Amino acid sequence: MSELKFKRILLKLSGEALMGEENYGIDPNVIKRLATEIKEVRDLGIQVGVVIGGGNIFRGAGLAESGIDRVAGDHMGMLATVMNSLALQNALEKLGVFTRVMSAIKINRVCEDYLQRRAVRHLEKGRVVVFAAGTGNPFFTTDSAASLRAIEINADLLLKSTKVDGVYSADPVKDPNAVKYERLTYDEVLQKKLMVMDATAIVMCRDQDMPLQIFDGTVPGGLMKIINGEQIGTIVENG
Repeated sequence: MSELKFKRILLKLSGEALMGEENYGIDPNVIKRLATEIKEVRDLGIQVGVVIGGGNIFRGAGLAESGIDRVAGDHMGMLATVMNSLALQNALEKLGVFTRVMSAIKINRVCEDYLQRRAVRHLEKGRVVVFAAGTGNPFFTTDSAASLRAIEINADLLLKSTKVDGVYSADPVKDPNAVKYERLTYDEVLQKKLMVMDATAIVMCRDQDMPLQIFDGTVPGGLMKIINGEQIGTIVENG
């Protein structure tokens, strides 16, 4: 453990990442790959927490745009994250990794209620902990939930898996002149209005001095490269 750069990490996965090439739901091959990469990191002795979005099933903000009450839509999105969390738990346990799903809303027939002290205890015992249902409150994204849980469990690093290889000055798909940032401060992210995470999540990380790294989670092996100290993606921290 003394040779490892990180003792405990929080990995944020988007729900869309679970779709793979599908248009909806969960691609079994994708979730198996993600579980395998998480297992490899856990096997090094690193404690791993995970937050998963629900956009592959329901997204509260999107439902609200279609006319559904925003609070109801966000609660539907929370339940979608529980479904994704249970799927990841199943994939991990098939690989022999003890895993606990902890929900911010009471649904203890299928997973545990979230308690900070219990979550830390699970991590200390080498279990992967998957944090479901966001913060348990409407109007808060799973990015905010990831920042909150990373701070609560005293993670050494918050990792956000995306579909691009870091943070750019503009959308690299639309703007060929977009510049990739290797490093940013939280204040720069807010001032430049970069689409890293929502502002609530960024402010929480800034105020609690939680380092953040954004990387392309669709490329196999990226998580292990970060654990081994390689510079990939974009690092965001206080200046």
